Amino acid sequence: MPSKKRKKNQDDEDDGNGHYKKALYELQVELVKLHKDVIANNRKLLIVFEGRDGAGKDGTIKRITEHLSPREARVVALGKPSDRETSQWYFQRYARYLPAAQEIVLFNRSWYNRAGVEHVMGFCTEAECETFLATVPAFEEMLIGAGTTLLKYYLDITRDEQKKRLDARRKDPLKQWKLSPVDNAALRHWTDYSKARDTMFARTHTLHAPWHIVCANDKREARLNVIRDILNRVDYEGKKQKLTIPDLDIVFPFEPAHLKNKRIAR
Repeated sequence: MPSKKRKKNQDDEDDGNGHYKKALYELQVELVKLHKDVIANNRKLLIVFEGRDGAGKDGTIKRITEHLSPREARVVALGKPSDRETSQWYFQRYARYLPAAQEIVLFNRSWYNRAGVEHVMGFCTEAECETFLATVPAFEEMLIGAGTTLLKYYLDITRDEQKKRLDARRKDPLKQWKLSPVDNAALRHWTDYSKARDTMFARTHTLHAPWHIVCANDKREARLNVIRDILNRVDYEGKKQKLTIPDLDIVFPFEPAHLKNKRIAR
């Protein structure tokens, strides 16, 4: 009996004129050039991805790493800390995964869990959150001082878009692994997450480690422009500059005014 053909995932579909696949291919070629330069020059590149549940972090990271060497390009997505890890210095758990020379490391959520889900869901105390916000700029400054290039992205979606994506996740048997009690509480705590995010930006957006916002309601445009922004902000041999210019309506540096002018979803 012939097998039923699986419905094509919308993430795999292209636009009508082939723009997405062509653009993605060209950008992934540039990423390979960047990676070769990181390896050849013993560089360390760390990219942090944050954002609401369903914002598209997994898909964006997948397209970035798809053709990079798995030996020197790692994705870090940590689960719930153990009792031992809970007793450690907060950053200790993450420090072991930081890049060494010749490595690119991408954090799919990071130490910023403390300012987001841990704070909103009551997994840490107010004092612990405050200590984190007060110390993380110095922690990141030390990383940069030790030769690490640090890029921080926050993928932003509207409440309606989050609801649509979480509903689709519940119905898709291939995405059941993404569901968690935290996901189920995401919409209910939308306003709490907005307040926590705004505080995080205000306290941790610094000259040495700025936040960049990604308007991610359109997954494909978000992916393409995150890659362009990474390539634009990191020098490497053989760069095709014209390919690396992001759309500033999609990816842009955080500014306090964006919390009031609706460039960031409320």
